[in-house]
Amino acid sequence: MPYNVIDLTKDLIACPSVTPKDKGAQVYLSEKLEALGFECHHLPFGDGDAIVPNLFARLGGGSPHICFAGHTDVVPAGAEDRWTYGPFNSHIEDGVLYGRGASDMKGAVAAFAAAVSEFLEHHKPEGSISFLITGDEEGPAINGTVKVLEWMKENGHLPDVALVGEPTNPDHLGQEIKIGRRGSLTGRLKVSGKQGHVAYQHLADNPMPRLIKLLDKLADEKLDEGSEFFPPTNLEITSVDVGNTAENIIPNSGRAVFNIRFNDHWSSESLKAHITKLLDQTGYDYELLFEGNAESFITQPGEWSVVVKKAVEDVTGKTPDYTTNGGTSDARFIVNYCPVVEFGVLNKTIHQIDENAAVQDLEDLTKIYQKVLEGYFLT
Repeated sequence: MPYNVIDLTKDLIACPSVTPKDKGAQVYLSEKLEALGFECHHLPFGDGDAIVPNLFARLGGGSPHICFAGHTDVVPAGAEDRWTYGPFNSHIEDGVLYGRGASDMKGAVAAFAAAVSEFLEHHKPEGSISFLITGDEEGPAINGTVKVLEWMKENGHLPDVALVGEPTNPDHLGQEIKIGRRGSLTGRLKVSGKQGHVAYQHLADNPMPRLIKLLDKLADEKLDEGSEFFPPTNLEITSVDVGNTAENIIPNSGRAVFNIRFNDHWSSESLKAHITKLLDQTGYDYELLFEGNAESFITQPGEWSVVVKKAVEDVTGKTPDYTTNGGTSDARFIVNYCPVVEFGVLNKTIHQIDENAAVQDLEDLTKIYQKVLEGYFLT
């Protein structure tokens, strides 16, 4: 009998799998997939407390090979007493399923497993279906999807196409399919001076005017106009701090943090060079440290995106837009191996208290994933 998406989602939510602890979520999923005939591989990567659980499961051999990618880890619940029903005590009220991971993204993992179980009731496809499930998407993303993909390559498991179940829709199911994502680059800027009393400014060197002018240089820069599928690159100053606890002290140094979400006009390296050149034009001394492992990427619309788009249209009656907005996802790693698109439920409540997903949306998502399988293997 095919699996029920709501039952699967509730069972997964009951596992408090806050990154990087799994708490039984992947073991539970592997048991469900093994019952369908999947060969499962548990792939922990990392050391000590940083060990990340990962799961790769495959049914069949050879091509065509479709891989569903997702994660069973979730962000911390926050103040658990503020949850109406508790973060890991799934509850349905007025057609809405509440619980941490309902939308991001245990619901989508459950939907694909349920869709596969329904598909296999009626079809025996030639080729392969696989799951790439990590426990490190909400964390550093070092010992998760990246390492599993390397293992898949070494062991002959690379797919032809991939579908990531991240929550992609702002307002209603069927609104957007992600065909790419912006890159992310963080800059940590420091300007040094000399601490002193504000009444004896000639004995000190206030770094703040220089820091402000450096930040003004960044804030005034228009990096690009956007591209066909991407909005303009955006730089946001997110923090300015001197660590000063007294109002009559000129600080010794000033620090600022900024983040850039960039499109396909840039790479991390070209953006670093451009930002450095801008700051150098001021003539001020500064220190700058860059951090980031997310490049922009895109899967150009083609046969694979059309399969997913048609499945969404068939179930929802709506025509989804191809978009690249939102945060980063593990699709940025998968695109180096095969075409990848993302489609899941609504993202309105992700990472929030009382995260939830509509029961109807989860059931319709299951139907969409089933249509994807039919479109991929049977047409």
